[in-house]
Amino acid sequence: MSEKKNRTAVIETAKGTIKFELYEDLAPITTANFIELAERKFYDGLSFHRVEPGFVIQGGCPWGNGMGGSDKRIPLEVTPNLKHGEAGAVAMARSSDPNSASSQFYITLGNASFLDGNYAVFGRVTEGQPVVNSIRVGDKMTSVTITD
Repeated sequence: MSEKKNRTAVIETAKGTIKFELYEDLAPITTANFIELAERKFYDGLSFHRVEPGFVIQGGCPWGNGMGGSDKRIPLEVTPNLKHGEAGAVAMARSSDPNSASSQFYITLGNASFLDGNYAVFGRVTEGQPVVNSIRVGDKMTSVTITD
C-alpha cells in the first residue's frame, strides 16, 4: 500500500516564488478548502494585507483589509503534530470564533508557538522563506497553484 504524497502550493509574487507543503494527511479539511480556493483562482491577484515584522504575513482577503473571506467557513482543525514553532508555518486566520476560518491564511516569520492549538497549521514553507520575509503590505499574489 503506497502512502499518498502531500501536494505543494506555489505562490507567485513580484518578489519571487513561495512554495509550501500542504499537510493533506494531517489537516484534510483545511487543505481541501485551500486547494479548492486555489483551483478556483480565488487567491490570484489578492494582496498581503497584514505584515507584522518577526511574526506573520497574512493574505487571502478579497477586500484587501482583513475583513473578507470566501463563501464558506471551515471548522478549526488542529493536531499536536502541526506547530507554529519556527518561521514558515502556514496556518488559517480566523475571527474570535474558532470555526470561522475561510480564505485568509498567514505564514510565520518566526516562532509563534503561543498560537499552537488555537489556529490550524496546514502547511510549511519548503522554498522561498526569504521571499516571505520580504513581503510588505500591498504585495500581491500573482497566482496560487497546486502541484504534485
